[in-house]
Amino acid sequence: MLQGMEQKPQVEVEDVGDMVLLLHMMKKMGVSEVIDRSIPRHWKQEGLDWGWVATIWLAHIISQGDHRKLPVREWVKQAQRTIEHATGVKLGETDFTDDRLSILLTHLSEPEAWQAIERELSGRTVRVYDLSEETVRVDMTTVSGHHDGEQGTLMQFGHSKDDPTLRQLKVALATLDPLGWVVASSVVAGDRADDPLYVPLIERVNETLQRKALLFVGDCKMAALHTRAYLAQCEQFYLMPLPATGETQDSLPQWLAEGLARQGAGQLTAVYAKADPTELIAEGYEFTRDREAQREGPVTHWQERVLVTRSCAQAARARQCLLRNLDDATTALRALTPVPGRGKRQITAEATLTQHIAAVLARYEVTGLLHCAFERQVERSQKCVGRGRHGPNRPTQIVERIRYQITTITRDEDAVAARLNTAGWRAFATNAPAPRLALGQAVQTYRDEFVIEQRGFARLKGAPLSISPLFVKNDDQITGLTHLLTLAVSVLNLIEFVARRNLRESNSALTGLHPENPRKATPLPTAERLLRTFKLVRLVILRVGNHCAYHLTPLSELHRHVLAVLGLSSDIYLSLADDFVNSS
Repeated sequence: MLQGMEQKPQVEVEDVGDMVLLLHMMKKMGVSEVIDRSIPRHWKQEGLDWGWVATIWLAHIISQGDHRKLPVREWVKQAQRTIEHATGVKLGETDFTDDRLSILLTHLSEPEAWQAIERELSGRTVRVYDLSEETVRVDMTTVSGHHDGEQGTLMQFGHSKDDPTLRQLKVALATLDPLGWVVASSVVAGDRADDPLYVPLIERVNETLQRKALLFVGDCKMAALHTRAYLAQCEQFYLMPLPATGETQDSLPQWLAEGLARQGAGQLTAVYAKADPTELIAEGYEFTRDREAQREGPVTHWQERVLVTRSCAQAARARQCLLRNLDDATTALRALTPVPGRGKRQITAEATLTQHIAAVLARYEVTGLLHCAFERQVERSQKCVGRGRHGPNRPTQIVERIRYQITTITRDEDAVAARLNTAGWRAFATNAPAPRLALGQAVQTYRDEFVIEQRGFARLKGAPLSISPLFVKNDDQITGLTHLLTLAVSVLNLIEFVARRNLRESNSALTGLHPENPRKATPLPTAERLLRTFKLVRLVILRVGNHCAYHLTPLSELHRHVLAVLGLSSDIYLSLADDFVNSS
């Protein structure tokens, strides 16, 4: 029985949710210790170290899906006992004010401090979780925002796939397969070109991982000759598609002719899907050529394999798209010369008709594949002229109405067949030897580009992180917050990776992650679904006088299973509450 029941009890509820899981995962990663070593305390600083401020803020960002600074203080206050229990530190009233979080972002924006954090965290994570160090993916994305951008600031107009009417910044990531861990990141102005960003990012990956013979995978913008020369110079491998410009553009017709000849002779190397060894996904051939380039110092010489491949799926899509475009273009061409009638505008000049025909063919990308025949039609009629005179002697004139009519539209079947034959072909370049990266492995490795797209950019730009819109304006705050959010991406990726690896090793699956289908079992859960299962976990605190009693929402079997596959004990939650009354 509680002593002093005559006093009115006070009930408090703390929203525990996935916060405890996140804090313990980040403790295991050593986030707070690493940040503290890179951002030391000022001798006048009071309250929490920067490491714990960043760790707890990260838990708030991931748990609440909100990277604004203002709500953090209240969120921490309502869950103070839970946070203190999970972290083992005492929280102060002013530890999470807007000003303190702004100072943290300023520290995280400093290149030396941030690169030291990335370097130590990556090395520690690779060691603790025994990660594979074979493939690194490098890519860029843009983040748009309603910001004013003066000359020299981050937010500038540039080529954007999001919203070209808004200013943007550019984020470059280098991630480690298969986890998607962000080894290095860079935040630059939105008008910067991609090409010069690759080498500095790769240099930082080399410094962090301290390994040779890594495979760097990127898109065609990473195929600049000086980038390939740098990778060859530092004894690393690369794989990327060659852009259809310059030297490659000149050589591509010859490469395709060779590929078509080998295809006809049945001499292409077949590539099958990983999941289904009977499903043909691509075919191709390769040849080796000598390369040389001078980047810094002496000229670098190396051998490069060119992989000329044809994607079956891409060829099928191109065929379907071309046939659809041919049909749509035919319909659009016929609509140029409708049957005369009310409201049907007619074309009266040959030059106008040919101009419209060319525009339609260009719009549907079928120029040279369709040919139109048309005729000039003249309609003559007699019209009276003059005024005031009637009768048969009234003067008349012959009026001609001219219109042009498309009579036939024919396909050039030979040209269509030639276009279809070249569909799906693409050339890749790699300096990796065939025993390390065979043609089939190269195709499959490049197709795993979703690792950086889905686990990197999609998480950074989508829920729960949603970097856009950015609720900060100054460049140091934008850079620091972007760095913090890339760290949040790595936390989510690590949770997902650990769960999937443990489920695979135990040959098991998780059931209950899909509310719409409670019986569905998945061996490949996403981090978001794993965290969502803890959404309704609460801690109820009953205070009577100087005594407290704690009650935690009961953990389900699913909760315990999720914690187990993440290598965490259920005690991290159960220890928040006791079966007996504690003196406060």
